[in-house]
Amino acid sequence: MKITDLRVMRGPNYWSIKHPKIIVIKLTLDDFSQKLTNEIPHFLQRLKKTFPGMKSHRSTEGVEGGFFKTVEEGTTLGHVVQHVALELQTMAGMECGYGRCYPAREEGQLYVVFSYQEERAGEHAAYTAVRMTEALARGEKVRLFDDISRLHQIREDEYFGPSTYSIISEAVSRGIPYIRLNRHSLIQLGYGVYQRRIQATMTCKTACFAVEIAGDKKATKDMLDEAGIPVPRGTTVSSQEDLKKAINWLGFPLVIKPLDGNHGKGATINIMNLKDAQKGFTEAKRFSEGVIVEQYIQGFDFRLLVINGKFVAAAKRTPAMVKGDGSATVKQLIDKENRDPRRGIGHEKVLTKIKIDKHTRNILKAQNLTSKSVLPAGEVLYLKSTANISTGGTATDVTDLVDPYNILMAERIAGLIGLDICGIDVMTTDIAIPLNEARGAVLEVNAAPGFRMHISPTFGLARNVAEPVIDMLFPHGKSSRIPIIAVTGTNGKTTTTRLIAHMVKAKGYQVGYTTTDGIYIQDKLLEKGDTTGSYSAEFVLKDPTVNFAVLECARGGLLRSGLGFQQCDIGIVTNVSSDHLGLRDIHTLDELAQVKAVIPKSVSKDGYAILNADDDLVFAMADEVDCKVAFFSMDESNPRILKHIAKGGLAAVFENGYISIFKNSYKIRIDRVADVPLTFGGKAKFNIQNILAAVLAGYISHFEIEDIKTALRTFIPSPAKTPGRMNLFKFPHFDVLIDYAHNVGGLMAIGEFMNELDATKKIGIIAGVGDRRSEDFYEIGRVAGEIFDEVIVRLDADLRGKTAEEIVGPIMQGIEDVAPDKPVKLIPEEMRAIAYALEHGEHGSFIAIFTEDVQESVKMVESFKVIQDRKILVE
Repeated sequence: MKITDLRVMRGPNYWSIKHPKIIVIKLTLDDFSQKLTNEIPHFLQRLKKTFPGMKSHRSTEGVEGGFFKTVEEGTTLGHVVQHVALELQTMAGMECGYGRCYPAREEGQLYVVFSYQEERAGEHAAYTAVRMTEALARGEKVRLFDDISRLHQIREDEYFGPSTYSIISEAVSRGIPYIRLNRHSLIQLGYGVYQRRIQATMTCKTACFAVEIAGDKKATKDMLDEAGIPVPRGTTVSSQEDLKKAINWLGFPLVIKPLDGNHGKGATINIMNLKDAQKGFTEAKRFSEGVIVEQYIQGFDFRLLVINGKFVAAAKRTPAMVKGDGSATVKQLIDKENRDPRRGIGHEKVLTKIKIDKHTRNILKAQNLTSKSVLPAGEVLYLKSTANISTGGTATDVTDLVDPYNILMAERIAGLIGLDICGIDVMTTDIAIPLNEARGAVLEVNAAPGFRMHISPTFGLARNVAEPVIDMLFPHGKSSRIPIIAVTGTNGKTTTTRLIAHMVKAKGYQVGYTTTDGIYIQDKLLEKGDTTGSYSAEFVLKDPTVNFAVLECARGGLLRSGLGFQQCDIGIVTNVSSDHLGLRDIHTLDELAQVKAVIPKSVSKDGYAILNADDDLVFAMADEVDCKVAFFSMDESNPRILKHIAKGGLAAVFENGYISIFKNSYKIRIDRVADVPLTFGGKAKFNIQNILAAVLAGYISHFEIEDIKTALRTFIPSPAKTPGRMNLFKFPHFDVLIDYAHNVGGLMAIGEFMNELDATKKIGIIAGVGDRRSEDFYEIGRVAGEIFDEVIVRLDADLRGKTAEEIVGPIMQGIEDVAPDKPVKLIPEEMRAIAYALEHGEHGSFIAIFTEDVQESVKMVESFKVIQDRKILVE
């Protein structure tokens, strides 16, 4: 078995709208293409032994525990690969429960689809699942340890920590979108101008000077002392000589810790002699040049959490520990503790497994113990000197026990340091007693404090401490989203996108939009190219100056990685016609329609899908969406439109020479078609369709009718405004049109436009895009033969894996079959073909150039026109 194609989906996609994070693999079964699992001896037994956790997997019908039954009755090995990939991730602490398996078009191939938590983990699980499933089928040994360890490592490296995850979950529950900006938990919450950023529990509101103060333990301690906050006596030292002086002043017990440390790193507590003090000093120096030496305060370790100036939670923290039973060794007691299902590796579970590291061995050595020592029954052994959850400690929620004095103290401390999210470490015998009465002290103030002890305490009530963070970043009534209009379809989507963006800009918005030409922010081209995928969408949504997004979404991006957003406010589908069939496993128009349908299916419940009622495949999408629907049509008597309007629906139609909106029983006329430049006096019928869709988008966005009308009249088609879309050049004796149309639908639309023209001769410069089917090339030739009086066939610079003959042959045959006597020239180089047509342009003729390189084609035509104009002047 082998994977022939692997795709990582990051948003709503062809395979699933509800599950945006999925891996899609195309699997070739090879020797096992004809075998089901019940035909492979002992396969089920080996599968159960290797993956006992699969007993909880549901069957395809949803029966819990039914997957083993499915295997027993017989299923494909691809189906097993799906479940193994999911189980591998689950075993590594990543719950991923969605999967599907489909037959591919080719014999012996399958599509296997499964969800992932982290991209790299999903990819690793895919290849590992194939390898392991084949090994089980062949009766070979399967070793899990290395692969599970690798998946664990990926999870720890890339998955959100518990604090970040809690904030993101709270945001998502409120409908606030997020974008991960890097692999280190830098997260954008919200879109465009409304975005806020977090990294762990630091936010864009966290003052850098406050973080610096909190990081300087001496400066923090001095500030708190001056404000009347109880703090331990202590000093900062940098040498062994200074250490001895500090000991003479403070006496024992002591705490020694790095001046710039965090998370308990390099800290040693309850030091009772000079030798241990010197060791503690050496350990602290590993993390900081400056070392703090201070009194050891007796009591328990408490963490108080203040967010946005308000106390929100408190936890009592206990270092990792074991209790003796009189027979088990320290190592055995730790192993027993680690078998607690709540303990996992790193942050994968509520608690972290306890490791015997150098620090633990030093603690044992100080008590004349080793990992093989047996603890007396009832004796407690602390294995770490700090109570951090990340080193195996436990937490008990004590929020409701904190004395009002201590609450006020915590809120004062956060204000004094200037932290929006502040963790305060307190040592005291009882947090229910004022700190000054219990002879306790504030030990540290932490910027970016961990939330794990509060959201998942070992004991006590879990606290939603992420809620006040989101309240702070997005106060009630404050927006987090910008309006998003997404446009797709086979033809017309770029023109529609540009027209809507023009309309939006005219309303005063700072618009960002994507097209097949590039990414535009406030009408400035920032990135050139075919930018209609998820990366380009995120580019716009991440821009802090944008407050309205119009995004062209092409099939390539949808099939490659899915949408770059979870929901849009308006989704437009212009049409569906034959194009790109046979690519990326999309072979039929119905399948292509399902790809395009991702856009309307991703519209929010309160939003609108704008659909072409004249296109059967697009009209049918209305039955699959979970939002409101508006239709557009070139026929005001279209029964679909009339039925929709009768139910109180919204529609835009071309009627009696006007662009009009139907709302209930009312007709709202927007403008006369002949007065809209984009229609070329009403001759460009396909652009009228694009205008109808754009007008609906404007109306739904609550734009005034006059503003929509003004936008239509000021949108002038030109190489600058609509590059490669109906760029018309008038020469003294003939006209030239440059258009990007590269499929049969686009060619036919231009043909209909040309039928309205009074030209003596129509010349077409055509080509076939190399990644199309032979029948597509033939159809291009056939349509060109019907439209033009003379045809010039050229080739794209990139033939995309085809030979020139494979492209030109079917095109020529198509022309031959419909017009055997039609003049045809083959001029492979595009610029030479254009030059030839311009040089031989006859009086009254019309030359249509279907270009690959819009910019160079425009440049050549404009240069030629300058020369012609000069000749006229000379004459």
